[in-house]
Amino acid sequence: MNRKAKGSNAERELVRMFWDAGWAAIRVAGSGSAKFPNPDVLAGNRKRRVAVECKTIHDIKKYLSSSDISQIRIFSEKFGAEPWIGMRFDSQQWFFIALEDLAETGESNFVVSLELARRKGLTFSEFIGNFNQSRNGE
Repeated sequence: MNRKAKGSNAERELVRMFWDAGWAAIRVAGSGSAKFPNPDVLAGNRKRRVAVECKTIHDIKKYLSSSDISQIRIFSEKFGAEPWIGMRFDSQQWFFIALEDLAETGESNFVVSLELARRKGLTFSEFIGNFNQSRNGE
């Protein structure tokens, strides 16, 4: 399966997960190649709206450009949604990482490692539940 198909399938999986959890969700057509900033997945319920930039990877690290982060931030501010990075490492569950928890590289880019996702990210059930509750006593 090529990378684009793998990413599209992961986005569809996430949309199904939101709907199954009682949220409304859509996959945004043309995300990443549109003229204006937009997320991969937009989801919400009566209490929250989230914009998710989805990334899938078979390795243990994923590098993100400052442009990716800037675009999800701009869209979210204008739309009134929370910006999140949704990471799906092969053979792992989804992790949701807040933009402020991303690790910066020296080149104005960002990286999400599996270790960072496990430490600072939220699982899907945490993400759609009481996500403000502190984790592990932190």
